[in-house]
Amino acid sequence: MSRPLRILAFDLGAESGRAVLGTLAGGRIELEQVHRFPTEGITVLGRRQWDVTRIYSELIASLKKFTAAYGSALDGIGIDTWGVDFGLVARDGTVLSNPTHYRSFSGGEAMEAALQRVSREEMYRATGIQFLPFNTIFQLFHLVQSSSPLLNVAESLLMMPDLFAYLLCGRRNCEYTDASTTQMLDPSSRTWNSDLLDKLDLPRRLLLEPIAPGTVLGSLLADVAAETGLSPDVPVIAPATHDTASAIAAVPVETSDEPWAYLSSGTWSLMGAELAAPHISEEGFAANFTNEGGVENTICFLKNINGLWPLQECRREWSREGNMLSYAELTREAEAAEPMRSLINVDDPRLLAPESMPETIQALCREAGRPEPDTRGALVRCILESLALKYRRTLRELDAILGRSTRRLHLIGGGVQNDLLCQMTADACGVPVLAGPVEATALGNILMQAKALGALDSLAEGRRMIARSVKVERYEPGDSSPWSEAETMLRF
Repeated sequence: MSRPLRILAFDLGAESGRAVLGTLAGGRIELEQVHRFPTEGITVLGRRQWDVTRIYSELIASLKKFTAAYGSALDGIGIDTWGVDFGLVARDGTVLSNPTHYRSFSGGEAMEAALQRVSREEMYRATGIQFLPFNTIFQLFHLVQSSSPLLNVAESLLMMPDLFAYLLCGRRNCEYTDASTTQMLDPSSRTWNSDLLDKLDLPRRLLLEPIAPGTVLGSLLADVAAETGLSPDVPVIAPATHDTASAIAAVPVETSDEPWAYLSSGTWSLMGAELAAPHISEEGFAANFTNEGGVENTICFLKNINGLWPLQECRREWSREGNMLSYAELTREAEAAEPMRSLINVDDPRLLAPESMPETIQALCREAGRPEPDTRGALVRCILESLALKYRRTLRELDAILGRSTRRLHLIGGGVQNDLLCQMTADACGVPVLAGPVEATALGNILMQAKALGALDSLAEGRRMIARSVKVERYEPGDSSPWSEAETMLRF
């Protein structure tokens, strides 16, 4: 090929989506943001939903922007999103309603009803997946229990990245890494756990067989190519479609001669280790660790933590009040606030979708016997310190479960841009933090597309390329005694 390889990654998060162009040349990857757009759900009849039509229109707008800048030749398109949520597609190809937004699904009753049929222990042994009330298995169980008419006309269940890929290329598929978040997959065989589905009366007919990340799905639909000006031969590729799996694929590990862990920091925080096989144990079950699918047959053994979501919601509320502050400005205010004053359990379920995030945080501080944060800076510092404290505990749980001692922590994703959080994490966890890349998810997406196209031979080669292409900052741990004292005082 006479020109550099150009690959477009759609990285769709709970707050925003990005179309990121990766250009591969000379053993390096260069990134350029083609388009950025909001992805927040909409509330209709009291139910928060994903606005599929609007997000699809942003995908098309992104492709048009690419064509305007670079012409019709593009080597690959891949989509990654959050896990758990799904759309239903009818026999004639119609998408049946907007998918439910996981933050609006009150799944506690559905989860408890499902666990009356299959115990927690049995479900964990069968899937290795962390219990969250909005997991796909409980969303689908709710539809069955409520006799949803959608199930009568649905032919396929498509996870969110599979749904958007279908809208671009017309092929229905089920990519393995995102399918693993459903809590319906056998982590060893990497296919659906029929016994579990039968016990819960879940419709197996809706589920497609999982495919491996790095599978070419097909070419753009003719009408999409015509509308965007792209060549109709442009392939749509399934990367690791779960954003966490894509992000972990981009951890710039050049050697693995000592135990390392990762922390993917965004709306959610995901902390864990990359394993060669599922780790399903009593200790993992007790600590609620999950075995999600990774690339090249790896397992993302991790714990989901309510990450920067509280900060994002506080900022959104302050913006509505007319205080349009950047995250950098909010972090500067946090740096000036009193340390270790206000702490909360960031995984308290009341933080999932509160009416007012600042007021909820203040209430949680009162309950914990801590002073209420009474300024923006104090609130932001409370969130960041509480996160770092949760990271400390989670890393210790991870090491205890795996019988090892982590020597370095790779922090990737949006949290990399917050120097204060990076240093807090190093101090709290007591290990060096290597921060970068910020755009880990897009890089991992591009990496797997490049492998599908034959431009890379392996994950290891791709990671070495990323290490050559991005800047990684190192944060050395400082005094950990304040974190030890705080951990003793705060029970969660």
